[in-house]
Amino acid sequence: MIMEQSTEVRKQWSAVCDSVIHDKPCFIKRTRDKMWFSNLETMEEILSAYCFTAQRFVEEDGSVTLSLNEIDLMENGSDEREARQKLGASILEYSAEYYNEYELYSHAPNRRRHIPYIFKALIMDDPEQIGDSIQCQSGKS
Repeated sequence: MIMEQSTEVRKQWSAVCDSVIHDKPCFIKRTRDKMWFSNLETMEEILSAYCFTAQRFVEEDGSVTLSLNEIDLMENGSDEREARQKLGASILEYSAEYYNEYELYSHAPNRRRHIPYIFKALIMDDPEQIGDSIQCQSGKS
């Protein structure tokens, strides 16, 4: 793997940033630590393979409940649109909490797999866009 030494990266910080933004990501090595440095567009492209999916349940009162498959979140709304918007907001709120408590959450066995979805939501940074992106399937009652 092509690794830049952190000492050289520090010396050429502006040039490295420009290269990452306009050309390609950079791999950096500091002692035994290895890092990846990229722009958000590259990360967004990488995360495009990860989709939010939910089971849709129509309740007896006609309201709609969406249960997210990737993260244990659920929201109910008067219709699917409202439930999507609420679920999009919940995903973004959970993602901010996860990021703020990253050391704890990322090491929890039941939450480790959330990482790509957390970063996807944080990069999207729009509850409505997140809600609209959820792929819904009919759930079993």
